[in-house]
Amino acid sequence: MRVLGVDPGLRNMGWGVIDVKGSRITHVGNGICHSSSGTLADRLLSLHRQLTDVITQFSPETAAVEQTFVNKDAVATLKLGQARGIALLVPAQAGLEVGEYAPNAVKKAVVGVGHAAKAQVDHMVRLQLPGVNIAGPDAADALAVALCHAHYAQSAGRLAAAVKAAT
Repeated sequence: MRVLGVDPGLRNMGWGVIDVKGSRITHVGNGICHSSSGTLADRLLSLHRQLTDVITQFSPETAAVEQTFVNKDAVATLKLGQARGIALLVPAQAGLEVGEYAPNAVKKAVVGVGHAAKAQVDHMVRLQLPGVNIAGPDAADALAVALCHAHYAQSAGRLAAAVKAAT
C-alpha cells in the first residue's frame, strides 16, 4: 500500500509518501508545496496544482490528512481550513480514500505521546524511516500523518481478519 500523508498549511503544505508491505514501511518521497504570494484564490490554486503533481508523480493508493486545530486567531484558522480543503480535495479527485487524524492521534501513533514536540516527531520519523532526508518540519509532519495512517490501516486489517476468522 502506498500512502500519501499531508500536513495542511497555506504557506507550506507538507507531503510525505511511504510504502507499506506487511510490517515493513519504507520512505518513497517527501516535500513541501509552497504558496507565498498573490490572492488567496491564487495561493489555493497553486497548492492544488502542486499537490496534484505529487499524486501524479507518486501514485499513492490512499491518503491521510491532519485535522485542523482551532487557535485564538479565527482568520488564521479559517485560512488553514481552506488549505485543508485543498489537501482533502486533491486526493479525492484522484479517487483516493482519505483518512483524517487529529494532531494528538498522529503524535501518539508516531511518538507514543499525544502532546509531543515537533522535534520529537521529527526524531521518531527519522527512526522509523532510516536514512530519510526530510525537506523540513512540514514534510516531517506529513510523513508522521502517513505513518499514523499506516498503523491504523494495519490495525483495521488485523481486526477484520480476526472477525472473519471468528465467524
